Amino acid sequence: MEIKSLLIEKFKEIFGNAEGVSCFFAPGRVNLIGEHIDYNGGYVLPCALTIGTYVAIRKREDKVLKFVSLNEDSKIYEVLLENIGFVDNAWINYPLGLIWTLNKRGFSFEHGFEMLVYGDIPNGAGLSSSASLEVITGFALNTLYNLKLSNQDIALISQFAENNYIGMKCGIMDQFASAMGKKNYAMFLNTDSLSFEYVPVNIDGMSLVITNTNKKHKLTDSEYNKRRNECDEALKVLQLRHNIRNLCDFSVEEFEEYKNEIDDEIVRKRARHVIYENDRTKKAVELLKNNDFINFGKLMKESHISLRGDFEVTGIELDTLVEEALKISGVIGSRMTGAGFGGCTISIVKNEDIQTFKYNVGNAYKEKIGYDCTFYIVSVGDGPAIIQ
Repeated sequence: MEIKSLLIEKFKEIFGNAEGVSCFFAPGRVNLIGEHIDYNGGYVLPCALTIGTYVAIRKREDKVLKFVSLNEDSKIYEVLLENIGFVDNAWINYPLGLIWTLNKRGFSFEHGFEMLVYGDIPNGAGLSSSASLEVITGFALNTLYNLKLSNQDIALISQFAENNYIGMKCGIMDQFASAMGKKNYAMFLNTDSLSFEYVPVNIDGMSLVITNTNKKHKLTDSEYNKRRNECDEALKVLQLRHNIRNLCDFSVEEFEEYKNEIDDEIVRKRARHVIYENDRTKKAVELLKNNDFINFGKLMKESHISLRGDFEVTGIELDTLVEEALKISGVIGSRMTGAGFGGCTISIVKNEDIQTFKYNVGNAYKEKIGYDCTFYIVSVGDGPAIIQ
Protein backbone atom coordinates (compact mmCIF):
# COMPACT_ATOMS: atom_id res chain seq x y z
CA MET A 1 0.00 0.00 0.00
CA GLU A 2 1.39 3.44 -0.89
CA ILE A 3 2.20 5.64 2.08
CA LYS A 4 -0.53 8.27 1.59
CA SER A 5 -3.23 5.60 1.38
CA LEU A 6 -1.90 4.01 4.57
CA LEU A 7 -1.92 7.35 6.40
CA ILE A 8 -5.45 8.18 5.25
CA GLU A 9 -6.77 4.72 6.11
CA LYS A 10 -5.26 4.78 9.60
CA PHE A 11 -6.41 8.35 10.19
CA LYS A 12 -9.98 7.36 9.28
CA GLU A 13 -9.77 4.28 11.49
CA ILE A 14 -8.58 6.29 14.51
CA PHE A 15 -10.44 9.60 14.11
CA GLY A 16 -13.66 8.40 12.44
CA ASN A 17 -13.25 9.99 9.01
CA ALA A 18 -10.51 11.50 6.88
CA GLU A 19 -12.22 14.53 5.38
CA GLY A 20 -9.93 17.54 5.01
CA VAL A 21 -6.73 15.62 5.88
CA SER A 22 -3.37 16.76 4.48
CA CYS A 23 -0.25 14.55 4.37
CA PHE A 24 3.38 15.63 4.68
CA PHE A 25 6.90 14.15 4.77
CA ALA A 26 10.21 15.33 6.26
CA PRO A 27 13.46 13.37 5.94
CA GLY A 28 15.90 12.04 8.46
CA ARG A 29 19.53 12.86 7.88
CA VAL A 30 22.96 11.32 7.93
CA ASN A 31 26.15 13.31 8.40
CA LEU A 32 28.80 12.29 5.88
CA ILE A 33 31.57 13.91 7.95
CA GLY A 34 31.93 16.70 10.52
CA GLU A 35 30.80 15.13 13.79
CA HIS A 36 30.30 17.13 17.02
CA ILE A 37 31.08 20.28 15.06
CA ASP A 38 27.69 21.95 14.83
CA TYR A 39 27.84 23.39 18.35
CA ASN A 40 31.45 24.52 17.86
CA GLY A 41 30.86 26.94 15.00
CA GLY A 42 32.45 24.85 12.26
CA TYR A 43 31.52 23.07 9.05
CA VAL A 44 29.35 19.97 8.69
CA LEU A 45 28.39 17.91 5.66
CA PRO A 46 24.99 16.26 6.17
CA CYS A 47 22.47 15.09 3.62
CA ALA A 48 18.76 14.35 3.82
CA LEU A 49 17.64 10.75 3.39
CA THR A 50 14.76 9.06 1.62
CA ILE A 51 13.56 7.74 4.99
CA GLY A 52 11.90 10.04 7.49
CA THR A 53 8.65 11.03 9.18
CA TYR A 54 5.16 11.14 7.68
CA VAL A 55 2.22 13.09 9.06
CA ALA A 56 -1.51 13.18 8.34
CA ILE A 57 -3.05 16.25 9.93
CA ARG A 58 -6.40 18.08 10.02
CA LYS A 59 -7.62 21.25 11.71
CA ARG A 60 -10.30 21.03 14.38
CA GLU A 61 -13.02 23.56 15.18
CA ASP A 62 -12.09 23.67 18.89
CA LYS A 63 -8.78 24.19 20.73
CA VAL A 64 -8.00 20.52 21.27
CA LEU A 65 -4.80 18.90 20.01
CA LYS A 66 -4.86 15.15 19.38
CA PHE A 67 -1.76 13.11 18.61
CA VAL A 68 -1.27 9.48 17.68
CA SER A 69 1.78 7.56 16.42
CA LEU A 70 1.69 4.35 14.44
CA ASN A 71 5.20 3.63 15.75
CA GLU A 72 4.11 3.69 19.37
CA ASP A 73 1.03 1.98 20.79
CA SER A 74 -1.51 4.09 18.84
CA LYS A 75 -2.43 5.77 22.12
CA ILE A 76 -4.28 9.05 21.51
CA TYR A 77 -2.81 11.96 23.45
CA GLU A 78 -5.12 14.91 24.01
CA VAL A 79 -3.85 18.38 24.99
CA LEU A 80 -5.56 21.78 25.15
CA LEU A 81 -3.92 24.57 23.16
CA GLU A 82 -3.98 26.89 26.18
CA ASN A 83 -2.53 24.22 28.46
CA ILE A 84 0.63 23.05 26.67
CA GLY A 85 3.17 21.55 29.07
CA PHE A 86 5.89 18.89 29.06
CA VAL A 87 4.53 15.34 29.16
CA ASP A 88 6.85 12.86 30.87
CA ASN A 89 8.32 10.16 28.61
CA ALA A 90 6.09 11.05 25.66
CA TRP A 91 7.04 11.56 22.01
CA ILE A 92 4.45 14.34 21.69
CA ASN A 93 6.87 16.72 23.42
CA TYR A 94 8.52 17.28 20.04
CA PRO A 95 5.40 18.66 18.27
CA LEU A 96 4.32 20.38 21.50
CA GLY A 97 7.74 22.07 21.62
CA LEU A 98 7.15 23.48 18.13
CA ILE A 99 3.80 24.97 19.14
CA TRP A 100 5.32 26.36 22.36
CA THR A 101 8.15 27.96 20.37
CA LEU A 102 5.80 29.40 17.75
CA ASN A 103 3.70 30.90 20.55
CA LYS A 104 6.86 32.52 21.93
CA ARG A 105 7.56 33.94 18.46
CA GLY A 106 4.15 35.63 18.38
CA PHE A 107 2.14 33.06 16.44
CA SER A 108 -1.21 32.14 17.95
CA PHE A 109 -3.49 29.26 17.03
CA GLU A 110 -7.26 29.68 17.19
CA HIS A 111 -7.93 26.04 16.34
CA GLY A 112 -6.38 22.75 17.34
CA PHE A 113 -5.70 19.76 15.12
CA GLU A 114 -5.53 15.99 14.89
CA MET A 115 -2.13 14.58 13.93
CA LEU A 116 -1.20 11.03 12.98
CA VAL A 117 2.53 10.28 12.75
CA TYR A 118 4.44 7.44 11.13
CA GLY A 119 8.21 7.19 10.76
CA ASP A 120 10.48 4.75 8.98
CA ILE A 121 13.63 6.05 10.70
CA PRO A 122 14.71 3.66 13.46
CA ASN A 123 14.30 5.47 16.78
CA GLY A 124 17.46 5.96 18.80
CA ALA A 125 19.67 5.20 15.79
CA GLY A 126 21.23 8.65 15.48
CA LEU A 127 19.53 9.46 12.16
CA SER A 128 17.59 12.39 13.61
CA SER A 129 14.12 10.97 14.04
CA SER A 130 13.51 13.77 16.56
CA ALA A 131 14.64 16.56 14.20
CA SER A 132 12.57 15.01 11.40
CA LEU A 133 9.51 15.04 13.67
CA GLU A 134 10.15 18.65 14.64
CA VAL A 135 10.62 19.76 11.04
CA ILE A 136 7.54 17.90 9.76
CA THR A 137 5.46 19.49 12.52
CA GLY A 138 6.75 22.95 11.64
CA PHE A 139 6.28 22.35 7.91
CA ALA A 140 2.74 21.02 8.36
CA LEU A 141 1.69 23.86 10.68
CA ASN A 142 3.26 26.40 8.32
CA THR A 143 1.13 25.04 5.49
CA LEU A 144 -2.03 24.43 7.49
CA TYR A 145 -2.08 27.83 9.25
CA ASN A 146 -0.35 29.87 6.49
CA LEU A 147 2.43 31.07 8.83
CA LYS A 148 4.64 32.22 5.92
CA LEU A 149 7.82 30.68 7.37
CA SER A 150 10.78 29.66 5.22
CA ASN A 151 12.26 26.18 5.60
CA GLN A 152 15.29 27.78 7.24
CA ASP A 153 12.96 29.47 9.76
CA ILE A 154 11.46 26.04 10.48
CA ALA A 155 14.93 24.59 11.10
CA LEU A 156 15.79 27.36 13.60
CA ILE A 157 12.43 27.10 15.38
CA SER A 158 12.86 23.33 15.61
CA GLN A 159 16.33 23.68 17.13
CA PHE A 160 15.07 26.25 19.64
CA ALA A 161 12.30 23.86 20.67
CA GLU A 162 14.73 20.97 21.18
CA ASN A 163 17.16 23.15 23.14
CA ASN A 164 14.64 24.91 25.33
CA TYR A 165 11.57 22.68 25.55
CA ILE A 166 13.07 19.21 25.28
CA GLY A 167 16.29 20.21 27.07
CA MET A 168 18.65 18.70 24.50
CA LYS A 169 21.42 21.19 23.69
CA CYS A 170 21.85 20.10 20.08
CA GLY A 171 23.38 22.23 17.36
CA ILE A 172 21.58 23.28 14.18
CA MET A 173 22.77 20.53 11.84
CA ASP A 174 20.02 17.94 12.25
CA GLN A 175 17.09 20.30 11.80
CA PHE A 176 18.84 22.19 8.99
CA ALA A 177 19.61 19.01 7.05
CA SER A 178 16.01 17.83 7.32
CA ALA A 179 14.48 21.19 6.41
CA MET A 180 16.90 22.12 3.60
CA GLY A 181 17.60 18.74 1.98
CA LYS A 182 18.14 18.41 -1.78
CA LYS A 183 18.14 15.16 -3.73
CA ASN A 184 21.66 13.89 -4.60
CA TYR A 185 23.33 16.78 -2.76
CA ALA A 186 24.93 17.16 0.65
CA MET A 187 24.95 20.49 2.48
CA PHE A 188 28.27 22.13 3.30
CA LEU A 189 26.99 24.19 6.20
CA ASN A 190 28.78 26.82 8.25
CA THR A 191 27.02 26.27 11.58
CA ASP A 192 28.07 29.70 12.87
CA SER A 193 26.79 31.88 10.03
CA LEU A 194 24.29 29.35 8.53
CA SER A 195 25.74 30.07 5.09
CA PHE A 196 25.82 26.89 3.02
CA GLU A 197 26.30 25.42 -0.40
CA TYR A 198 24.97 22.25 -1.97
CA VAL A 199 27.68 19.74 -2.88
CA PRO A 200 26.97 16.93 -5.36
CA VAL A 201 27.13 13.35 -4.09
CA ASN A 202 27.70 11.36 -7.28
CA ILE A 203 28.00 7.83 -5.96
CA ASP A 204 27.41 5.96 -9.20
CA GLY A 205 28.07 2.27 -8.71
CA MET A 206 28.12 2.71 -4.93
CA SER A 207 25.58 3.07 -2.16
CA LEU A 208 25.33 4.59 1.28
CA VAL A 209 24.86 1.76 3.75
CA ILE A 210 23.74 2.71 7.23
CA THR A 211 24.31 0.04 9.84
CA ASN A 212 22.38 0.32 13.09
CA THR A 213 24.08 -1.08 16.19
CA ASN A 214 20.60 -1.56 17.70
CA LYS A 215 22.05 -0.22 20.92
CA LYS A 216 19.55 2.39 21.99
CA HIS A 217 20.87 5.73 23.09
CA LYS A 218 18.96 8.56 24.63
CA LEU A 219 20.99 11.70 24.22
CA THR A 220 19.48 13.61 27.11
CA ASP A 221 20.66 10.76 29.38
CA SER A 222 24.06 10.39 27.71
CA GLU A 223 27.37 12.20 27.92
CA TYR A 224 26.45 14.44 24.99
CA ASN A 225 25.97 17.54 27.14
CA LYS A 226 29.20 16.67 28.98
CA ARG A 227 31.07 16.80 25.66
CA ARG A 228 29.52 20.17 24.94
CA ASN A 229 30.67 21.46 28.30
CA GLU A 230 34.21 20.17 27.69
CA CYS A 231 34.30 21.98 24.34
CA ASP A 232 33.05 25.15 26.03
CA GLU A 233 35.82 24.81 28.60
CA ALA A 234 38.46 24.47 25.86
CA LEU A 235 37.10 27.56 24.14
CA LYS A 236 37.16 29.63 27.31
CA VAL A 237 40.81 28.74 27.93
CA LEU A 238 41.85 29.63 24.38
CA GLN A 239 39.82 32.87 24.46
CA LEU A 240 42.02 34.12 27.33
CA ARG A 241 44.83 34.74 24.80
CA HIS A 242 43.18 34.54 21.38
CA ASN A 243 40.42 36.51 19.72
CA ILE A 244 38.18 33.61 18.68
CA ARG A 245 34.45 33.16 18.90
CA ASN A 246 34.27 29.39 18.32
CA LEU A 247 36.65 26.46 18.68
CA CYS A 248 36.51 25.98 14.92
CA ASP A 249 37.94 29.46 14.38
CA PHE A 250 41.30 27.85 15.19
CA SER A 251 43.18 26.19 12.34
CA VAL A 252 44.99 22.88 12.80
CA GLU A 253 48.31 24.75 12.71
CA GLU A 254 47.19 27.23 15.38
CA PHE A 255 45.95 24.43 17.59
CA GLU A 256 49.26 22.59 17.38
CA GLU A 257 51.07 25.79 18.31
CA TYR A 258 48.87 26.73 21.27
CA LYS A 259 47.32 23.44 22.45
CA ASN A 260 49.40 23.33 25.65
CA GLU A 261 47.52 26.37 26.90
CA ILE A 262 44.81 23.81 27.70
CA ASP A 263 46.10 22.10 30.84
CA ASP A 264 43.37 19.49 31.14
CA GLU A 265 44.38 16.58 28.89
CA ILE A 266 40.79 15.41 28.31
CA VAL A 267 39.62 18.90 27.38
CA ARG A 268 42.63 19.23 25.06
CA LYS A 269 41.68 15.96 23.33
CA ARG A 270 38.11 17.17 22.81
CA ALA A 271 39.40 20.38 21.21
CA ARG A 272 41.80 18.44 19.00
CA HIS A 273 38.98 16.33 17.60
CA VAL A 274 36.82 19.37 16.87
CA ILE A 275 39.55 21.38 15.12
CA TYR A 276 40.89 18.47 13.06
CA GLU A 277 37.37 17.28 12.17
CA ASN A 278 36.49 20.75 10.94
CA ASP A 279 39.56 20.66 8.72
CA ARG A 280 38.60 17.19 7.42
CA THR A 281 35.14 18.45 6.50
CA LYS A 282 36.54 21.30 4.40
CA LYS A 283 38.86 18.88 2.61
CA ALA A 284 35.97 16.44 2.07
CA VAL A 285 33.98 19.01 0.10
CA GLU A 286 36.73 19.45 -2.47
CA LEU A 287 37.07 15.68 -2.80
CA LEU A 288 33.32 15.27 -3.44
CA LYS A 289 33.41 18.01 -6.07
CA ASN A 290 36.14 16.03 -7.82
CA ASN A 291 34.39 12.67 -7.32
CA ASP A 292 37.45 11.48 -5.37
CA PHE A 293 35.76 8.91 -3.16
CA ILE A 294 38.97 7.01 -2.40
CA ASN A 295 40.44 9.94 -0.46
CA PHE A 296 37.00 10.84 0.88
CA GLY A 297 36.91 7.33 2.35
CA LYS A 298 40.29 7.91 4.01
CA LEU A 299 38.90 11.02 5.70
CA MET A 300 35.94 8.96 6.97
CA LYS A 301 38.36 6.51 8.59
CA GLU A 302 40.37 9.36 10.16
CA SER A 303 37.13 10.85 11.48
CA HIS A 304 36.15 7.61 13.21
CA ILE A 305 39.61 7.20 14.76
CA SER A 306 39.37 10.74 16.16
CA LEU A 307 35.85 10.16 17.49
CA ARG A 308 37.07 6.96 19.15
CA GLY A 309 40.33 8.26 20.62
CA ASP A 310 39.98 12.01 21.17
CA PHE A 311 36.24 12.47 21.61
CA GLU A 312 35.50 9.03 23.09
CA VAL A 313 31.96 8.65 21.81
CA THR A 314 32.12 5.36 19.90
CA GLY A 315 32.14 2.20 22.06
CA ILE A 316 32.58 -1.46 21.19
CA GLU A 317 29.44 -1.66 19.02
CA LEU A 318 30.32 1.17 16.64
CA ASP A 319 34.01 0.25 16.60
CA THR A 320 33.20 -3.35 15.70
CA LEU A 321 31.01 -2.27 12.77
CA VAL A 322 33.71 0.02 11.37
CA GLU A 323 36.54 -2.47 11.88
CA GLU A 324 34.62 -5.25 10.14
CA ALA A 325 33.46 -2.98 7.32
CA LEU A 326 37.00 -1.89 6.49
CA LYS A 327 38.07 -5.52 6.03
CA ILE A 328 35.92 -5.70 2.88
CA SER A 329 37.61 -4.61 -0.36
CA GLY A 330 34.48 -2.95 -1.75
CA VAL A 331 34.15 -0.57 1.20
CA ILE A 332 35.43 2.90 0.30
CA GLY A 333 35.07 4.31 3.81
CA SER A 334 33.21 3.78 7.08
CA ARG A 335 32.66 5.79 10.27
CA MET A 336 30.22 6.32 13.07
CA THR A 337 27.63 8.99 12.35
CA GLY A 338 25.52 11.02 14.74
CA ALA A 339 26.26 11.71 18.38
CA GLY A 340 27.68 8.27 19.12
CA PHE A 341 27.14 6.20 22.29
CA GLY A 342 25.34 3.69 20.06
CA GLY A 343 23.40 4.52 16.93
CA CYS A 344 24.77 3.94 13.44
CA THR A 345 27.72 3.82 11.12
CA ILE A 346 27.71 5.06 7.54
CA SER A 347 29.71 3.23 4.89
CA ILE A 348 30.24 3.85 1.19
CA VAL A 349 30.09 0.43 -0.45
CA LYS A 350 30.43 -0.71 -4.06
CA ASN A 351 27.08 -2.12 -5.15
CA GLU A 352 28.49 -5.51 -6.08
CA ASP A 353 29.87 -5.92 -2.54
CA ILE A 354 26.75 -4.97 -0.56
CA GLN A 355 25.63 -8.56 0.06
CA THR A 356 29.14 -9.55 1.18
CA PHE A 357 29.17 -6.48 3.41
CA LYS A 358 25.88 -7.39 5.07
CA TYR A 359 26.85 -11.05 5.52
CA ASN A 360 30.38 -10.52 6.85
CA VAL A 361 29.70 -7.48 9.03
CA GLY A 362 26.42 -8.92 10.32
CA ASN A 363 27.93 -12.26 11.35
CA ALA A 364 31.04 -10.74 12.94
CA TYR A 365 28.93 -8.21 14.86
CA LYS A 366 26.54 -10.83 16.25
CA GLU A 367 29.42 -13.09 17.27
CA LYS A 368 31.19 -10.28 19.14
CA ILE A 369 28.27 -8.24 20.50
CA GLY A 370 25.66 -10.96 20.95
CA TYR A 371 22.77 -9.53 18.95
CA ASP A 372 22.05 -8.44 15.38
CA CYS A 373 22.78 -5.15 13.68
CA THR A 374 20.42 -3.83 10.99
CA PHE A 375 21.31 -2.54 7.52
CA TYR A 376 19.67 0.26 5.53
CA ILE A 377 20.58 0.98 1.91
CA VAL A 378 19.66 4.64 1.52
CA SER A 379 19.71 7.43 -1.02
CA VAL A 380 20.25 11.17 -0.67
CA GLY A 381 16.78 12.70 -0.69
CA ASP A 382 14.84 15.96 -0.72
CA GLY A 383 13.63 18.14 2.16
CA PRO A 384 10.05 18.34 3.49
CA ALA A 385 7.15 18.11 1.10
CA ILE A 386 3.38 17.83 0.78
CA ILE A 387 2.48 14.27 -0.22
CA GLN A 388 0.29 14.61 -3.30
